[in-house]
Amino acid sequence: MGAIYDSSQPDSLQTGMRLARAAIGRGELVVLPTDTVYGIAADAFNAEAVLALVTAKGRTPASPPPVLIGNLPALDALAEEVHDEVRALATRFWPGALTIIVPARASLDLDLGETRGSVALRMPDDPVALELLRETGPLAVSSANRTGEPPAATAAEAQAALGEAVAVILDGGERGGVASTIVDATAVPDGPLRIVRAGAIGAEDIRAIVGADRLDDSAAGTA
Repeated sequence: MGAIYDSSQPDSLQTGMRLARAAIGRGELVVLPTDTVYGIAADAFNAEAVLALVTAKGRTPASPPPVLIGNLPALDALAEEVHDEVRALATRFWPGALTIIVPARASLDLDLGETRGSVALRMPDDPVALELLRETGPLAVSSANRTGEPPAATAAEAQAALGEAVAVILDGGERGGVASTIVDATAVPDGPLRIVRAGAIGAEDIRAIVGADRLDDSAAGTA
């Protein structure tokens, strides 16, 4: 069972980060705090590790995980093309609770499952998550719970749900945030952006950036 490392204690944080970085490098899974809920993470470029992640959650490759990134330049590195509306949203809401689905760069060896050539990207607003991401590079991350169960709001809840599947758990304190809003930008620039999951960032906030006629929220579901 993955051990918990308290990120509020400098020595524990240093040890936990070192072990988490090493675990990711070995293709293992770790739990990390984000600005919304706890997440289970794997190297986004390691297909076996990503499969282990979705399996730990009780899912299949038909439900590919999003990818968390540690800085804005990673958006350009992972997306085939970054249109002005996407860049404007990322600049305004990252780090934060907005996930943007974009066409994945075709030249990358990125096997997240049945993505149909897209990748869902987010930069979380959490210092522990961002530090780990800057050391490991992009991570495939999904909420740290078994499918059908509530997302983990604490490290202990994540350990209870997934402890046998993960190597390291970074404890960033209790989380209680609303899940991220997910916007599908794969039709841009010819088509509109679509909210496919309602979350922490409201439709009106997004319209204020891209324009009222550029956002379709008719298919938005709750988080």
